[in-house]
Amino acid sequence: MKSLLLTIAISLCVILAKGQTNIGQTEVTEWQYGKAGAVSITYDDGSRNQFTKALPIMERLKLPATFFVITGGIPGSKYHGKFIGRPVKEIIAETATTPTNDQNFLERCSAAGYLGYKGTITYVTKAAGMYDNPRRKERAFKLMDSLYQKVRHGDFQPGYQPCDEYLQEEGDTWNEFRRYAAEGYEIASHSITHASMPGLDSVNITYELEKSKEEIKNQMGEKYTFSTEVPYGYENERVMKIAYKIYPALRNRMPEPWLTELDRPSKKTPAVNTKDYVQWQRECNTRSPLSLMKSWVDTTVARKDTWLVLVIHGVDGLGYEALSDTLLDNYFQYIKSRNSSLWIATFGDVTKYMREREAAKISNGQKGSKITVTLNHSLDKSMYNIPLTLKTYVPADWKHADIKQGKRIHKTEVIKDDKGSCVQYQAYPNEGELIISGI
Repeated sequence: MKSLLLTIAISLCVILAKGQTNIGQTEVTEWQYGKAGAVSITYDDGSRNQFTKALPIMERLKLPATFFVITGGIPGSKYHGKFIGRPVKEIIAETATTPTNDQNFLERCSAAGYLGYKGTITYVTKAAGMYDNPRRKERAFKLMDSLYQKVRHGDFQPGYQPCDEYLQEEGDTWNEFRRYAAEGYEIASHSITHASMPGLDSVNITYELEKSKEEIKNQMGEKYTFSTEVPYGYENERVMKIAYKIYPALRNRMPEPWLTELDRPSKKTPAVNTKDYVQWQRECNTRSPLSLMKSWVDTTVARKDTWLVLVIHGVDGLGYEALSDTLLDNYFQYIKSRNSSLWIATFGDVTKYMREREAAKISNGQKGSKITVTLNHSLDKSMYNIPLTLKTYVPADWKHADIKQGKRIHKTEVIKDDKGSCVQYQAYPNEGELIISGI
């Protein structure tokens, strides 16, 4: 379905009379507004400087973005980090006689951050990363044994200390997030505590993801529960299977038959592609010079099938791989300068557009001299509700066209491409017939 050209030709007499053989032919453009490519700017962790330093730049340039925020530490949140399982004292006591192994690692790692001591979270993060790699599992087991031995010996101070990413959100509020959302920014989940999920058992993974989603629903509304990013960019299969059941869209992985994925660690660039789309994730960090980051944008414009997903963490000294606001300003201005060729949109909106386009069914017809188009899809209409850009070929002697769908009426100029005269317009799936009249 590379071209997604779904056409029913209108009557032969009209076609011959107007001298153009594709009148009525309608397609959904690859990207919104017929742009050459798409770009989504995404931020992880919700660190304070993302909103005080980077967001004002984006507001000035009128650039949308997606912010994946850690929900547990925001004042007023109902759900906070905790361990779901048996009493941690039992687990601690058991570690004195039973070494960590495949049968008990996930429980011990899930509990490790909630043993009642400060400084244990760093062990969880390291051990989970090791466990995610089959060749490093034994090292993960030994690290857990070392942690619990120190706990039994009283080497840690009593209390609870979350990870740095959680602490760097200090100053964020739900009221601010609601205001940013009203401006068009997507506020999305990054879990409750920025947990390293390959080290958690299924119950605790589910808690981190489900309750973060519920928090956002309660604070922001259902609209903002569409997207998530599992912390640290993990693509662990066990974690992904759980996450897929909770969120419609994961930045970590989107296993669509029509999408080629190039994730952040990938050394590949978009090349020969046999699918409709390429999602190309690139991380903006201190190791990526501005010239390289600009080249990603240029490649996206040239490719026509590419969705560039930019990943940003720290800003102005706060957060992982922090970039200066001056560099971001320069980069965002460059992205804005390519606005005529690029659809710059939130992660959620681009995902919805692609899925709606792939599911679209178009039928064409004729009412006298008018062309009719019907656009439908079978997706959940409460969730997939953004307009698609259609291109319909019209008689060569038309100069303008009126396009009506329900109460929406839009006048547009007729343009020409290599297939003939056409009009390009926005259409809402499942909202009734469109009528195109020539002027």
